[in-house]
Amino acid sequence: MWGSMVRRLALATALAAAGVPVVVTAQAAPETVAARALAAAVPAPDGSRAVAAAANGPGRVIDLTVYSAAMDRPITVAVLPAADPEAPAGSLYLINGVDGGTDTADWREGSNWLTKTDAIDFFGGAQATIVMPIGGAGTFYTDWQADDPVTGRHRWRSFLTQELPPIIDSAFHGTGRDAVAGLSMASSAVFRMAQEAPHRFRMVGSFSGCVRTSDPAGQAMVASIVTARQGNPINMWGPPGHPAWAANDPYLQAEKLRGVQVYVSTGNGVPGPLDTLSGPGIAHNPVKLADQLLIGGVLDGITVVCTRMLRDRLAELDISATFDFRAAGTHSWGYWERDMHAFWERARALLTP
Repeated sequence: MWGSMVRRLALATALAAAGVPVVVTAQAAPETVAARALAAAVPAPDGSRAVAAAANGPGRVIDLTVYSAAMDRPITVAVLPAADPEAPAGSLYLINGVDGGTDTADWREGSNWLTKTDAIDFFGGAQATIVMPIGGAGTFYTDWQADDPVTGRHRWRSFLTQELPPIIDSAFHGTGRDAVAGLSMASSAVFRMAQEAPHRFRMVGSFSGCVRTSDPAGQAMVASIVTARQGNPINMWGPPGHPAWAANDPYLQAEKLRGVQVYVSTGNGVPGPLDTLSGPGIAHNPVKLADQLLIGGVLDGITVVCTRMLRDRLAELDISATFDFRAAGTHSWGYWERDMHAFWERARALLTP
């Protein structure tokens, strides 16, 4: 893998130095698309920049390595280029859940949008760039107030809203008209992204999540997730009651969503059509099914309550939004794949020129 990456880096560097454009067509090899993207990528204003691009698959997926100045480390971003990578395309950012997409060095071994859903095939012919950042386990994809002695420096909101988008736009002919969707832990994060940069993230999708994070129940939920990943929630938004909790609560900051298209979905914890031995990801394993029914059932039993609260909040503010309350279903990838499909039906017109 490293030898291949070095060869591609050398190709991109030589092309850029010679001023020779890489001619890319819709049928171009992924290696060529990766080289062109790296050569074309323009650094963000703060110095964040693309440092490597490798066509490691599956399919046309490219691993783009981006140095984040805010976090002072490289971040892997899995990118599925648009069907015609030389034509303009909006970007759909897919944000992962509690483990950031993987617990290993390779996202292909983890649970994320590209391994647990049909995203690669589903978006294969779409004139939109699919962007999936890797990492951020237990961080809520926010800017932490202090570096954590165990989990490190987290400035994810800065990375996702300020550093990464201009790099993606320059590398993949972005239009600046983007959408973002996230599940579970990422549900509140995608709302914060849209509230921070509504001019860019013009549509937001939240699947099976709780976005109210500053009330006692929300603080308890956040603290349990952060500590489960060995982090200290005080380093994130300060002690309970600190103003940063309210400032980062999408429910309280909902007025900032005015003008943003909103799509929210959730199950209710009641076993549904995908909660069977032959359901997605179960593979007739009774232990996996029991986990999905028990843990996944409890979690979506909670998120349905959170989602009703958000619906009422947006209605009070007269902010238009689409809410999909499934008749049944648990906290699991099969349902999130369906949510992704439904979200795309609404986002397609925004992202495809």
